[in-house]
Amino acid sequence: MISFAAAFGGERVLHPHNVQRALKQVIANKGSAGVDRISVNELTESFRKGKTQLYSSIKEMEYLAQPILGVEIPKGNGKTRLLGIPTVTDRMLQQAVSQVLMPHYESEFSVNSYGFRPNKNARQAVGKALEHIHEGYTFIIDIDLKTFFDEVDHCLLLNLLYQKVKCPITMRLIRKWLRAPIQINGKLYKRRTAKPSRIPIKNRQEMSKGSSTRFSNKSVIV
Repeated sequence: MISFAAAFGGERVLHPHNVQRALKQVIANKGSAGVDRISVNELTESFRKGKTQLYSSIKEMEYLAQPILGVEIPKGNGKTRLLGIPTVTDRMLQQAVSQVLMPHYESEFSVNSYGFRPNKNARQAVGKALEHIHEGYTFIIDIDLKTFFDEVDHCLLLNLLYQKVKCPITMRLIRKWLRAPIQINGKLYKRRTAKPSRIPIKNRQEMSKGSSTRFSNKSVIV
């Protein structure tokens, strides 16, 4: 059996302070219940009762992510998009993993990247764009990677993560979340490319890293 204490990242993910912080963040984020119908208001008590068994399953490499609940939500253009909602327990664990991994990736992001980063937001991006306008740049080009989060390749994502994350337990958790089936109208469907949009694991790192060569220093990525 793999030593959990020796595995990089694993012991930090389940450190009481990290888990408690993740628990509070998931509750603060609110959101809907997943397939088990446990709400964020019930998460604290549910976690308290099942913590020992949950931790044991993770350490013994037996943890299985629950299916994602697929819900169609309206978009502004009259169309709909599929929203994937993990259970609140999975969201808490995902948040705990994210809190451990993100500091190792933050230094690799472009200074011009404002999306999905701590202490960064769209308002700051707009402010930077205004600075460029005042410097004499008169064109703003809006580019959107259509369905990027729906079609990101799991193998590519996992390979990028493995370059830094050597902890087999942490990597197994991420792999199980990515491969969890999605439940739509009561039926389960396999997923091999798309990730549910509520998962907090960041996968825009590579685009942001390359922005210094593919975009000018006047680019703003949101």
